[in-house]
Amino acid sequence: MKKRMVLYILSVLSTVITRSAMSQSATSDQPHPVPIVIDDFEEYDVGDLPSKWKRLRKRKLVPIDENYMRPNEKFTIVEEDGNKVVRVYSKGEAAHIIMANEDDGFDWDLRTHPRLRWDWRALHLPEGAHEDDDKYNDTGAALYVIFKFEGFIIKRPRAIKYSYSSSLPVGTVVDYGKLKVIVVSSAADGIGAWKTIERNVVDDYKTVFGKNPPDRPLSIRLWSDSDNTKKVGEADFDNIMLLPPKD
Repeated sequence: MKKRMVLYILSVLSTVITRSAMSQSATSDQPHPVPIVIDDFEEYDVGDLPSKWKRLRKRKLVPIDENYMRPNEKFTIVEEDGNKVVRVYSKGEAAHIIMANEDDGFDWDLRTHPRLRWDWRALHLPEGAHEDDDKYNDTGAALYVIFKFEGFIIKRPRAIKYSYSSSLPVGTVVDYGKLKVIVVSSAADGIGAWKTIERNVVDDYKTVFGKNPPDRPLSIRLWSDSDNTKKVGEADFDNIMLLPPKD
């Protein structure tokens, strides 16, 4: 997986350098932005928590620790064929970790990096789960982009949830007001194999919210929940990165 990411970055950099060289004599613009790797999970030891990430407690982000990872909800670094990934597991619970823009070592401006890319693999998805039904609204693997919090008394996040759905087909959009769910992978197409997902977050925001997004998202959240169906969700994440425009 890491070899594929390196080759991808080299390809992007090659394109950037070529375009920069072609336009250098004709423009004084800043150099074209390069990919930003949020986390490839290689710096952690196997069995550890991904310590760069945090959790939400009483509306504040706090470091994750062993007390947070309970038997039925956990994130763990695992290794396969020399490649490290983070594995999320939930059983009748909801598990999440968060990395905040700017505060946690990455700087995300949608004007320069509108695209988000990651690899994931679903190992188990909650049986019978449907993101479009409150009674069965579980998602074995999801990646959230949190844009801002809104509300006078109770502040709720305006967010896009990219979902690996147990049942809904790819392309499904579910509207929960400030939260929009976009199904980007589905068990209908099988599980157990690695998938690479790439989304233009600006375009997605315009589609689901009908306006331009804030320039700077607040955070990224990795997620698994199975608290409604009381089943099991388990998935691996890897190579989470921000990309400049294609053109």
